[in-house]
Amino acid sequence: MNTGLRITAYATAVAAAFGAAYALGTNVDTVSKPVAHSEKKDHGGGHAEQGAAKKAAAPAGLQVSAQGYALDLRTPRAQAGERTELRFTVLKESSGAPLKTYKKDHGKELHLILASRDLTTYRHLHPARAADGTWSVPATLPKAGDYRVFADFTPRGADAKVTLGTDLAVTGPYAPGKLPPVTATAKAPDGYEVRLTGGLTPGKPREVNLRVTRDGRPVTDLQPYLGAYGHLVALRAGDLAYLHVHPNGEPGDGATKPGPEVSFTATAPSAGSYRLFLDFRHEGVVRTAAFTVRAGGGPHETGGGTEAPHGH
Repeated sequence: MNTGLRITAYATAVAAAFGAAYALGTNVDTVSKPVAHSEKKDHGGGHAEQGAAKKAAAPAGLQVSAQGYALDLRTPRAQAGERTELRFTVLKESSGAPLKTYKKDHGKELHLILASRDLTTYRHLHPARAADGTWSVPATLPKAGDYRVFADFTPRGADAKVTLGTDLAVTGPYAPGKLPPVTATAKAPDGYEVRLTGGLTPGKPREVNLRVTRDGRPVTDLQPYLGAYGHLVALRAGDLAYLHVHPNGEPGDGATKPGPEVSFTATAPSAGSYRLFLDFRHEGVVRTAAFTVRAGGGPHETGGGTEAPHGH
């Protein structure tokens, strides 16, 4: 059986990546039929009001503060091509004090995602947390431009995940890139290729399968990475709305095979173009394949792209 991962847009919270590290303090990380949902009539107004509130809520990552927490980026600027120590703090809005207790998700307390506004550069990092609650991680971004920084975490004792986003300016000569075209395959370093089948439908779950090969041969010995055989980040083009990823299967569960296919169930919050970043681990190295996908119809609903610049 394939690894099932469910992507659900945070409709009740606050941006289709940008996916390395293996421990805290180092750098990362065929379409099925839509699932039927029954529609229940409201019998007292409460359910209808809740549904309206969910529809009105912004997708994840579009806000610098939400759910009682705020993201304070201490390093708002960086120089293209130079190593920069990114520093930030998650603050409790009730007191202004740094958050120091987290619940681990995919083996980490916090996932830091960096993506350029044109979605051609992506980083999945795992920073180190100091005793005072300050997070830090080195990063080298290859080109100038506007970037979005996402902090994805769950406070200890909380049930809901929080994704906060803020801007990072990278200085240097700047020429924005075009969104890579929709194609069915993506290259990754060292002879790897990933083929994507499936698609995204606004508001409906769809199965997305990714098949990993190397030099034309199926890879059947993928290694666990962040608790699964693949980790997916999806960002919406335009505003970089962030889609959450939740695994339904895991290594060692007696059913999930280590490749060549990794399967996800994805729900896009709206029509539009999305950039998908798949991180997978093989022979001790995490590699990234990036795809452009169109949700909401069109001649090229599903596809891929070239390898995303990504250092693990």
